[in-house]
Amino acid sequence: MKTLIIIDAQIDFMPGGALEVNHGDKIIPVINSLLASFDLVVATQDWHPQEHESFAVNHPGRKEFELIDLHGIEQKLWPPHCIQGSRGAEFHPELNSEPIEAIFRKGVAPDVDSYSGFYDNGHRRSTGMAGFLKEKGATDLYFCGLAADICVYFSMVDALKEGFEATLIEDAAMPLIPEEFEAIKKDILSKGGKITTSAEIK
Repeated sequence: MKTLIIIDAQIDFMPGGALEVNHGDKIIPVINSLLASFDLVVATQDWHPQEHESFAVNHPGRKEFELIDLHGIEQKLWPPHCIQGSRGAEFHPELNSEPIEAIFRKGVAPDVDSYSGFYDNGHRRSTGMAGFLKEKGATDLYFCGLAADICVYFSMVDALKEGFEATLIEDAAMPLIPEEFEAIKKDILSKGGKITTSAEIK
């Protein structure tokens, strides 16, 4: 089953958001144009409590984007973003959410971050997405969304570990740090993932 996974297409990751990805909004019409090409569409949503320990403000004396050890896991400290129930946690208003069959929320536990749509960063807690997809008979997963070099990337890595085919739709994803994206793409390919474009799918 050909499945589209929309990663974190949320307001806080868009231009003007709390943790904006430059030109992140440009992917929304691309994603919308792809929806009819898939048998199944699911999405993930960053869904942090206010006291989340990945937020720099919850570590007095620490700065945003600083690296710390968080309960044995390397953690970059972020500005507060995608707080549960906030406008910033909502999907971009122009995203066509009607075909989305299921939404998997991540980053809910305050003591561990969750970049992947499948597991938290310590692989201790599952979102349930892998089980849902397997029960649906999904095998061929296509990934889009934000940020391409973080949450999309880690979701793809976990998908491959779970035995799925994983393909990045490059023009339907946007990286937070563009200069590091080429290395990320090479790593995806080296792990058995694939890269395509929306034009090739349509």
